[in-house]
Amino acid sequence: MAAKSLRCVALAYKPLDLKEVPNEEERDNWSLPDNDLILLAIVGMKDPCCPGVKDAVLLCTNAGVKVRMVTGDNLQTAKAIALECGILSENERADDFIIEGKVFRALTDEQKEQAAEKIKVMARSSPNDKLQLVKALKKRGHVVAVTGDGTNDAPALHEADIGLAMGIQGTEVAKESSHIIILDDNFASVVKVVRWGRPVYANIQKFIQFQLTVNVAALIINVVAAVSSVNVPLNAVQLLWVNLLMDTLGALALATEPPTDSLMKRAPVGRREPLITNIMWRNLVIQALFQVAVLLTLNFDGRSLLQLNNYPMTKANKIKNTFIFNTVVLCQVLLFSFITSLSLIFFIFMLYSCSLMFNIICS
Repeated sequence: MAAKSLRCVALAYKPLDLKEVPNEEERDNWSLPDNDLILLAIVGMKDPCCPGVKDAVLLCTNAGVKVRMVTGDNLQTAKAIALECGILSENERADDFIIEGKVFRALTDEQKEQAAEKIKVMARSSPNDKLQLVKALKKRGHVVAVTGDGTNDAPALHEADIGLAMGIQGTEVAKESSHIIILDDNFASVVKVVRWGRPVYANIQKFIQFQLTVNVAALIINVVAAVSSVNVPLNAVQLLWVNLLMDTLGALALATEPPTDSLMKRAPVGRREPLITNIMWRNLVIQALFQVAVLLTLNFDGRSLLQLNNYPMTKANKIKNTFIFNTVVLCQVLLFSFITSLSLIFFIFMLYSCSLMFNIICS
């Protein structure tokens, strides 16, 4: 029955003489006899997994989140439940991934850290074993999330980077020690936490890359133009107008981008990984150089490219600067299309429309 994930309970009795049974006043201090019992039956109780748990474990595994089970059940029951939930697979050796709490407690701190890397199931464990496992994983540099519902789980929930308490069966102590409360007591909700948490980090990276590229390109074009010639193509009002709309519409578009399935296939971000990655630096340099090259070409050779040599100098510079201003905005539309999904490009087209109207009014 244990191998079929049933929790076994033995029912037994012992005939006693009435003189051996204390009265009601003394019964509180009386310990029930636990020897020479007559077995009546062994009952197997099934605590079925919630629907969707196996799929949720699979999604977490594909997303790079390792799921470990810490339980008080015996080895056979714990292994059967882990197989049912998808934490263990049929071809994995149980001895390599399952450990008992008393064995884990007997290890040294260094051995606990090594064991914590590979174990998937801890059976016959105490609340302190769960706490020690969390500490061992954190020492190895992992970001640890813990689920729990009992008062004994409070230390592990508090020690973890992310503590998730059950909202229905969870005790008040567990809820106060946690960071997130799962209202439906379903492990599948953890996948939603991961799914909606990852876009926040990804959107921050997109916004930083977007803003750095825009500001670097505008700064270089103005500095080079001011040093080489007194005429500056973008005045202060135009730069403030572009930055104002970039910080509102651009930030709104990037901040409201919903999660995608591709995010759940990425590896988790490490605790010490930089916010601006090497790929972001590469994209930033390439996109900034492209914008600078286009804008400097228009600034220094724009009159001939736009066939303005026959126009008066003042009028030709106004037309050229107007063209440069609109080119700056269109470059941001192109940049935005590389960073985020095409469904949000209309935010930047609103920017272009507003900037075009602003430029016409200023002209």
